[in-house]
Amino acid sequence: MNLVDVPQVLTQILGFLLMVWILRRYAWGPVIGMLEARREKIAGEFKEGERLKAEAMGLKARYDAELKTIDAQARQRITEAVTEGQKVAGEIRAQAQKDAAARLEGAADEIMREREKAKEVLKQQVIGLSLRTAEKILRQKLDDPAQKKLAGEFIDEVGALR
Repeated sequence: MNLVDVPQVLTQILGFLLMVWILRRYAWGPVIGMLEARREKIAGEFKEGERLKAEAMGLKARYDAELKTIDAQARQRITEAVTEGQKVAGEIRAQAQKDAAARLEGAADEIMREREKAKEVLKQQVIGLSLRTAEKILRQKLDDPAQKKLAGEFIDEVGALR
């Protein structure tokens, strides 16, 4: 009794080798080609991802630099605006002081004119009183007590005018 049937084993070996050859020729080549294409596609996607990442980092660096430049320009503009504001404030202050000085000078001139007018009015009143007093003196014959009385009245009139 033969435990191994040789023709059957040979047939199975021949069938196995035929199947390996057919699979290798028609199945493994395309399967391995598909796997290789998939591997290359994945590697390409990784390279593209790295390239995009590097590009994004470059853009980020550029945007950061632009942002710093914009911040510096904004600070410079603010500084210029503050300087200009201080300059304008100084000009306004100087103009206000000039206007105030002109008004004070005008007021002093007005006071001087009013004082001169008041002196002139007072002078006219004193002249009028003097003339009236002289007129009264000339109309009356005066003795010493009458002259003193008349002079006292004159002084009282002058005092009342003030």
